[in-house]
Amino acid sequence: MAVSDPSRDAEAMCPHRLVLEHVTSRWGVLVLIALLERPHRFSELRREIGARGRTVSEKMLTQTLQTLERDGLVHREAHPVIPPRVDYSLTGLGREAAEQVRALAEWTARRTAAVERARQAYDEARAAAARAS
Repeated sequence: MAVSDPSRDAEAMCPHRLVLEHVTSRWGVLVLIALLERPHRFSELRREIGARGRTVSEKMLTQTLQTLERDGLVHREAHPVIPPRVDYSLTGLGREAAEQVRALAEWTARRTAAVERARQAYDEARAAAARAS
């Protein structure tokens, strides 16, 4: 009897949720937005993400790129030169996803102050309710 892989079972049960997790993951968002601008080599992509205030390990960036490539969002092109050169770009599907992610990122940047005010009002109301009880 073969042992099933829980991640594969979850994927089979709810594939759209898994794709959403990949696209909106911490590194997936940054990779998609960076590649929306232009294709990047691995090291360029890592620097670009770093320029946005995040430090991503080589391992994590590799895993993210492989996941997005498997999902058909990222294209990996290895050039047969020395030293080896690999370029990453968005597929048509990836460009479509990246545009949606960028729109969400832009909305969050515009609305962060409103969210902070809502959080403060919520926290103050909870504290007042706790004092009253």
